[in-house]
Amino acid sequence: MIRRSLMAISTFAQTVVLTAVPVVAFQPPPGQDGFVPAKNLAQTESIPAAPLLVTAYAFIWIAAIFYLWTIWRRLNKVEADIRALERTAKRTAP
Repeated sequence: MIRRSLMAISTFAQTVVLTAVPVVAFQPPPGQDGFVPAKNLAQTESIPAAPLLVTAYAFIWIAAIFYLWTIWRRLNKVEADIRALERTAKRTAP
């Protein structure tokens, strides 16, 4: 009985929090009466996106090539083991 009561209180609290958060989140900042176009805002420092994009793509390609290289090396080791087992099986076969 106590467990059900605690669950009901917890559910009610979650409902209150989940409905109150969006109401608070969508309040305009103090001193702003409504919509302000972005071109009217103060300019801030920014960096060009091209160097970041090129760096990200280069990192992904290098990581993918490294991963494929490791797979290729492991596959060569497995193939060498298979060849060694085949040679051993041929020598020991009657």
